[in-house]
Amino acid sequence: MLNPIRGTRGMVTAPHALAAQSGLAVLREGGNALEAMIAAASTIAVVYPHMNGIGGDSFWLVHDPKDGRESVHALDACGGAAAGVRRETYLDQGLKAIPFRGGSAATTVAGTVSGWARAFDFSRDKMAGKLSLARLLGDAIHYAKSGIPVTTSQANNTRNKLEGLQHQPGFADTFLMAGKLPQAGELFFQPRMAATLEQLVRAGLDDYYQGELARMIDTDLRDAGSPVRLVDLQAHQAVWKKALCLQHSKGRLFNQPPSTQGIVSLIILGLMDRLGIERFDHLSADYVHAAVEATKRAFQIRDKYITDPKHMLVDPQSFLAADNLDAMAHGIDMARALPWGQGKGPADTIWMGAIDGEGRAVSFIQSIYHEFGSGVVLKQSGINWQNRGCSFSLDPKALNPLEPGRKPFHTLNPAMALLNDGRTMVYGNMGGDGQPQSQSAVFTRSIIHGMNPAAAIAAPRWLLGRTWGQTTDSLKLESRFPPETIAELKRRGHDVELYPDFDETLGHAGAVIRSPNGSFEGGTDPRSDGAVAGF
Repeated sequence: MLNPIRGTRGMVTAPHALAAQSGLAVLREGGNALEAMIAAASTIAVVYPHMNGIGGDSFWLVHDPKDGRESVHALDACGGAAAGVRRETYLDQGLKAIPFRGGSAATTVAGTVSGWARAFDFSRDKMAGKLSLARLLGDAIHYAKSGIPVTTSQANNTRNKLEGLQHQPGFADTFLMAGKLPQAGELFFQPRMAATLEQLVRAGLDDYYQGELARMIDTDLRDAGSPVRLVDLQAHQAVWKKALCLQHSKGRLFNQPPSTQGIVSLIILGLMDRLGIERFDHLSADYVHAAVEATKRAFQIRDKYITDPKHMLVDPQSFLAADNLDAMAHGIDMARALPWGQGKGPADTIWMGAIDGEGRAVSFIQSIYHEFGSGVVLKQSGINWQNRGCSFSLDPKALNPLEPGRKPFHTLNPAMALLNDGRTMVYGNMGGDGQPQSQSAVFTRSIIHGMNPAAAIAAPRWLLGRTWGQTTDSLKLESRFPPETIAELKRRGHDVELYPDFDETLGHAGAVIRSPNGSFEGGTDPRSDGAVAGF
């Protein structure tokens, strides 16, 4: 069994080791967990550019023990659709859906930097944060200027997605090296990104939406064929919200409210709690079947109700009421798989977690949606813009129709648990439909089955539906599951598809747990390029 990383003064986990080290360096200098996460977020935007960037969205969960043991703040840094967007623009071209790539896919404001700004303010106002923005973005600026070694993940994704990306504005000039595919280990330079981050340090993070950088973004988005304009940037704000909360037998579990699928993650864990999964070995067919059937019920709720909260017809917290969860759990057949339909599609994301020595905790996720987002790289700033808007429907009667100002549905959902025994846990992962499922695996294996977080994360995983890099709706299993588990799941009616060991299609997960005695343990995903950094 893998051993976790342990510490006593603070810990950061990230799917790229350099980002984890950036966060740890801030903690070592006396920074708090929010400051550490801003540093890690800016670094990972540079060193894992195919997975996330400052042209996307982000979501945060923040816990400060001095606000009370049950206090968790949710920060929504998601941008809405442009004010000038129109369904007719696409329908008149004979399109039945919004394209995945190009300027016409770049329909929403990028909210990530607004999240950094509000987190920075919260750190200073509520957590006595002292470190400067120049310090927090310093590592990212250095890596953008001096180069970062290309990961195998970046090299593979550039090669595999090149056909649909190479002709998008700015892509080839940015992500190819002298016109050739990047190779793992080569140094990748991003001078325009370095200049953009330096501009944010000089002018402040709000310059992205209100100042000189905003005007540059407006010009380049216009030239690329995006409907996003300066007025949309100026109207955007990150928003603090009340986190969703599940009362679990092991404690209180938190996640993001809509327009994210955070409710899905909590429903799954609530149903698994009621199905008594502590009775089942974590590699058994019973365990996986319970998780998958819980997922199907949660996805039914998601696909019927979850949208921009301004257009929601029900209170999402109501689905977490004990009687509602009891009824859903009662309907699960442990002997037979419920038929499964279509998933929500791929996603390209990073999740990171940090807890400092005072117990302040952050669970954070940052995304540009598909690999490389829209593929549009803005000429002046070097920003790779997200394609989150392609998740909208062109059907005005759909749950998530394309409308001016509307927030898109997000698979993103960072998770946090405040456990009855006094432990604090931050956990999460990337991967479309797989995000809530991998969360259920990491949480239950760690907290219900008593595995350390490193072992829980490395253990064989499953994924029903769609994730980044592919669009099949099968039940994907890593081939390390016992043959008898695979055979029994097929017998129960699951459409099983086997994947190689430690395939990153199954997502990049991570977790940090702080005990009441002040000790830490953390894990990162061997399927990623990540690390746990503690001291």
